[in-house]
Amino acid sequence: MTPPPGSLLAAEDLRKAYGPTVALDGAAFSIHPGEVVAVMGPSGSGKSTLLHCLAGIVPPDSGSITYDGRELAGMTDAARSALRRSEFGFVFQFGQLVPELTCVENVALPLRLNGTSRKEAERAALGWMERLEVDDLKGKRPGEVSGGQGQRVAVARALVTGPRVVFADEPTGALDSLNGERVMELLTDAARSANAAVVLVTHEARVAAYSDREIVVRDGKSRDMERAI
Repeated sequence: MTPPPGSLLAAEDLRKAYGPTVALDGAAFSIHPGEVVAVMGPSGSGKSTLLHCLAGIVPPDSGSITYDGRELAGMTDAARSALRRSEFGFVFQFGQLVPELTCVENVALPLRLNGTSRKEAERAALGWMERLEVDDLKGKRPGEVSGGQGQRVAVARALVTGPRVVFADEPTGALDSLNGERVMELLTDAARSANAAVVLVTHEARVAAYSDREIVVRDGKSRDMERAI
């Protein structure tokens, strides 16, 4: 597959089935650096499966995924894992912070896993926590902060390695509307300032409104909905 000109991550004709259940049936996707693309669709439409394939977590049964000119299928498992540690960032619906670690240790964790010293990792973590307005929580553990605060910590963790692509799977699904809007403002502003692309999976129109473009997934097929911002 030849990816669209200027795209950072692109997929074509993705197919994935779990037994008799078809999750993806010829889906396509592309995103450029600094772009926020919302992947929308009803529950069970295949949007989370698409995200997992794009991130190299789940291999598609067929089709092509190209990241920065490289085919994901041609990489070893170790190479894909390294990609997820360094060039990809992740934000999940419930944050998935490590409860035994403090907030600053959670944010620093991806850097520590990549071999950065604790001092340097926590200094970088504090910088991102300040940008996400949660630096005052550095010594607290996840169980001691609110849902909105915890999700901002999770966003800081996703961005601390300087990823080129951030995958956000229903990042506001567990938050009230006010906290959800603030998390989206901070996530999209921070990502765009770093020229990181954001793949945003959501079923909420108010969350998709923060994107530059929408891709609707239904019955495993995708449809690109370009719009002005």
